[in-house]
Amino acid sequence: MTTRIDTGQDRSTGRRVVSNILRGSVGNLIEWYDWYAYTAFSVYFAATFFPTGDSTAQLLNTAGVFAVGFLMRPLGGWLLGRYADRFGRRSALTLSVSLMAAGSLLIALTPGYGSIGIAAPLLLVLARLLQGISVGGEYSTSATYMSEVATRGKRGYYSSFQYVTLIAGQLVALAVQILLQQVLTTDQLHSWGWRIAFGIGAIGALIVFWLRRGMDESADFEASRAKRDGAAHGTLKALAQHPKEVALVVGLTMGGTLFFYTYTTYLQKFMVNTSGISKPNAAWINFLALVVFVVLQPLYGALSDRVGRRPLLIGFGVLGTLVTVPSLTLLSHTRNPVFAFVLMVVPLAVSALYTSISAVVKAELFPTNIRALGVGLPYSVAVAVFGGTAEYIALWCKQAGHESLFFWYVTVVVFLSLVIYVRMRDTGKNSAIDAS
Repeated sequence: MTTRIDTGQDRSTGRRVVSNILRGSVGNLIEWYDWYAYTAFSVYFAATFFPTGDSTAQLLNTAGVFAVGFLMRPLGGWLLGRYADRFGRRSALTLSVSLMAAGSLLIALTPGYGSIGIAAPLLLVLARLLQGISVGGEYSTSATYMSEVATRGKRGYYSSFQYVTLIAGQLVALAVQILLQQVLTTDQLHSWGWRIAFGIGAIGALIVFWLRRGMDESADFEASRAKRDGAAHGTLKALAQHPKEVALVVGLTMGGTLFFYTYTTYLQKFMVNTSGISKPNAAWINFLALVVFVVLQPLYGALSDRVGRRPLLIGFGVLGTLVTVPSLTLLSHTRNPVFAFVLMVVPLAVSALYTSISAVVKAELFPTNIRALGVGLPYSVAVAVFGGTAEYIALWCKQAGHESLFFWYVTVVVFLSLVIYVRMRDTGKNSAIDAS
């Protein structure tokens, strides 16, 4: 009789885990759809917000605003990470999606430079600041939440869905772009069609706000709060007691995030601006390559539950160091869509070795009372410095006539992270979550 009751409880618990993962994942998808809609449609709205000039200069301006959004991510990682560690993961996730909705709605409704002058790019910057705070908190809190609610022994698998939904958000943004390209003319897209994408994002974020209110709070957070052991929750003073872990998050993130943003958000512009591939073809290439990328996330995540996290990170570091210069050099000289797809999907398969376990590795480094802040703040700093500036540095190198310097820059940073991967402990076999 006891066995049947336990089995029923196990099934009920399993269903709750899946339900919470799904609610968190759908919210994560919409958050990242809103974030990536900016880069997916920047080739269309660049001229709306900035004065007339050559296309590279306008893209450089939009890339600068993109980087500004990233610079707010450390603030978001600190504010919402602190909030999550003090008041709960669910509350922080609900707050982050509210900020994202406000940013998307502002972009959708802001008039162009021709109507309100300098106020147009200023409002665009404000919207990206809100979204930067939101995404800075979203990553850290969702990484913490999904790692904590996941079943022990399957954390790599379940937490990999953070990047599944992160990339799914980009895929949805690309799908909306492709759909609008089919039903609207190029002039309509440049004039007003791009605003539809941000309107969709704002509505989706409001729906997620309602869904997240029904999520269960993390049991680890509830247990930590119930202990009342005097441990500080979500403070910089408490985080300062873990300097090695903070440095590890920065070191293991810098190569992974630079490589990731090079082959996702920037590559579509690279294909159009350097390779000379048409915008519709570049969108399809990105879409299909990212589908493959999404499928690999849970496969690699499950593999990490069996062999550990460290072998996958080392594999990414070695292959990422070797593949960057050849793939980008070849891609810069081809207009063949099939060859371009191969040159994108192979590096993405390498990137998946990092992205699939990025969330869980960071969460496994810190105790419950500062886990969200410990994941969020150093990660957001690394992403702001290396991921957020990737597109800007790449376009600057191109404008300066030395585009290949960017290829080598990515290679060197990935190699530096490889050194960290070789020296760090395997968090899957020695997790702070299990010690909570």
